[in-house]
Amino acid sequence: MLRFFDTNATTPLWPEARAAWNETVDELWMNPSSPYRAAARVRVRLEEAREAVAEVFGLPAERLVFNSGATEGNDAVFRYWARSLPGEARIGVGPTEHPSVTAAARHYFGERVRWLPLDANGAVDLDAIDFRGLSAVSAMAANNETGVLNPWPGIAAACREAGVPYHCDASQWIGKLPPEGLRDCDFVTACAHKFGGPRGVGFWLLSERGGGFAGQAGGEQEGGRRAGTQDVAGIRAMAAALMKAESLRPKLSPAYRDAFLAALLERLPGTEAVGLGAERLWNTACAILPEFASPRWIRALEKRGFLISAGSACSTGKEGPSPVLAAMGLPPDQMRRAVRISSGWLSSAEDWRSLLEAILSAYGALRAESGNGGGQVISI
Repeated sequence: MLRFFDTNATTPLWPEARAAWNETVDELWMNPSSPYRAAARVRVRLEEAREAVAEVFGLPAERLVFNSGATEGNDAVFRYWARSLPGEARIGVGPTEHPSVTAAARHYFGERVRWLPLDANGAVDLDAIDFRGLSAVSAMAANNETGVLNPWPGIAAACREAGVPYHCDASQWIGKLPPEGLRDCDFVTACAHKFGGPRGVGFWLLSERGGGFAGQAGGEQEGGRRAGTQDVAGIRAMAAALMKAESLRPKLSPAYRDAFLAALLERLPGTEAVGLGAERLWNTACAILPEFASPRWIRALEKRGFLISAGSACSTGKEGPSPVLAAMGLPPDQMRRAVRISSGWLSSAEDWRSLLEAILSAYGALRAESGNGGGQVISI
């Protein structure tokens, strides 16, 4: 049995989400925009899902717009800014953002992107930001590779004071940490498959200042803000997944992750932890393992029944170091040995202990393959 420690990349469907999906594709499959009564029933269920998700954030339902996920959502925000802001607009962007943000920023604003300063742990340094001359700001809530939390409530407040629109990619935050306060951001983007929903569906949260925003032209769906027939099955499954994740969230803590990291640092000399001094997602550990490049660690651990990663799934297969770790100033030798470990809502202390055993076993095997260590397996 494989144990999955890559939930920052994607998550399995909650049973509740699967049930909502199956009910929809079996019984509620009609186009919600069609004029007959049978379609009106579908439209009612769609709006019930919108109200349920909006209520999590304390927002009116009309300020929640469904889309295909955070990549579409992030691109659309920058495209809207490129269309609506002055031609000389300069955009402040966190250098550790997901590629769907940094690529959109570069595409629409090029040399007018201003990379926000970071502190020693890789969080955006709010006190060092100069809002003068910035026309908009984009900084994520929680980093997908390191788990480090940005001071996004403070950024949102500072942007409001400066009259600057603020976009927050909350893909890693929603379903894991309290949602209060996200309604104060001007644009929030998220995707369902990060909290136990299906892939290919997500949403924007919009403030009252996002009045002219439209993500996709071509029809009057979503109040004219995102054209295209809604994926009602995906949307209802996403709503069910968010309700499930929110029901478990208050019981979660970083205790298992912290115990794992403490033991790993003690038992495997040469290991380092990224962002150890910062507030982080309870489920995430970014570790620099000794001697061997991350692909070798990933393969060795998969053989032992554990799935981990080396960073953003959207960057897998690309040459070169992690842009996140590079922005934090880590040297190349450390970046090539970095792995990301991200547990699920139901991961147990035993799962984390077994992962530790597997890493120590893999280290002995990798040293043996390299002719260094005589096949010794580190004991715990």
